[in-house]
Amino acid sequence: MNIIVDAFGGDNAPLEIIKGCVDAVKEYGISVTLTGDENKIKKVFVDNSLSQENISIYNCSQVITMEDSADSVIKEKKDSSMAVGLKLLSQGEGDAFVSAGNSGALCMGATLGIKRIKGIKRPAFAPVMPSETGFFMLMDGGANIECRPEMLYQFALMGSIYMSKVMGVKNPRIGLANVGAEDHKGTELYRSTYELLKNSKLNFIGNVEGRDIPAGACDVVVCDGFTGNLILKTYEGVALTLMKQIKHMFSDSAKGKLAAAMVMKDLKTLKTHFDYNRYGGAPILGSSKPVFKAHGSAKAVTVKNAIRLSVEYVKANAIEEISSSL
Repeated sequence: MNIIVDAFGGDNAPLEIIKGCVDAVKEYGISVTLTGDENKIKKVFVDNSLSQENISIYNCSQVITMEDSADSVIKEKKDSSMAVGLKLLSQGEGDAFVSAGNSGALCMGATLGIKRIKGIKRPAFAPVMPSETGFFMLMDGGANIECRPEMLYQFALMGSIYMSKVMGVKNPRIGLANVGAEDHKGTELYRSTYELLKNSKLNFIGNVEGRDIPAGACDVVVCDGFTGNLILKTYEGVALTLMKQIKHMFSDSAKGKLAAAMVMKDLKTLKTHFDYNRYGGAPILGSSKPVFKAHGSAKAVTVKNAIRLSVEYVKANAIEEISSSL
C-alpha cells in the first residue's frame, strides 16, 4: 500500500512530516510518496540521518500556506505539494492522501479534484475527539457552513460507517447537536433532520446538548459545519485552558509540587487521554478516495497516526460501504 503525503503542509513541515513518514513505513510496512521540493526534502533526510527506504519523492514547486484562499489549490497553486498530492491520488498513484496543510484548500481539492462518492451531497470534515468515556466523531467539523436535512443525514450515515469499520465501535450511537433534548427543539434544519434520523436504520439516540458531548453521550455528533466548528474550537480551547490551570496549580507552590509528585502518573494518563495526537487527524468523508487532514501543528507522532488511520480506512473498504449504503 502506498500513502501520498504532503511534505510541506502544516506548521512543522517538512521535518516532522518526514519523520512521521519514516516511522510509519517502519511500523506499518507501507510505502510513502512525499510531494514537495525534492532538494529540500532530500536535505532533511541527510541532515537528520533518516532512512529513505520505501519513500519516494515527487517534486513540485509551490506550497499552499494557511493564509492562501481555499480555491488556490485549483487555481494559482496547481503545482503545490497539496494539489500535486491530490492529483496523484486521483490518478491512482497512491491509496490515500494525508496533509496537515490548509483545511479549506484540502476540502476544496478533495471535493473538486478527487470528486465525491456518487450520491453524496457534500463531503464533510470529520475530526475524532476525546471524551470522558473514549472518543467521538464530529460531523461536520467546518467544511459546510450551510446545510440541508438530507446532508446532515448523510453525515450521520458516513460517520456511523467510519466509526464502525475504522474505529471499531459496534453499532455507533448517533446524536444530533441541539439546544435541547426534546424533539421539537432547534431550527427548522434540526427539526427536519431529527425526523429523517428517527425514521432511519441508524442507531439514533436523539438530540444531544453541548454539555453532554464531552461526557460521551454519543459516538457521532451530527451538525452543520458552522455549529461543528464552534464546538471543535471551544472544545480545544477549554481543554488547553484546563491543562494550563492544572499545571499552574501543581507548580506554583511547594505544596502543589509535593502533591504533583504523588499524582504524576495519573496526570500523565489524563494528558494522554486528551491528546489529539493519538487520533492523527480527520478524514474528509464523502470524498471518493481516502483524504486525511492531519492537525496543522502536527508532530511526527501525529503524522504517523494519521497515516495509520488512512491505512485502516483503505483496508476497511469504508468508501465502498458508504456508496452501497446510499
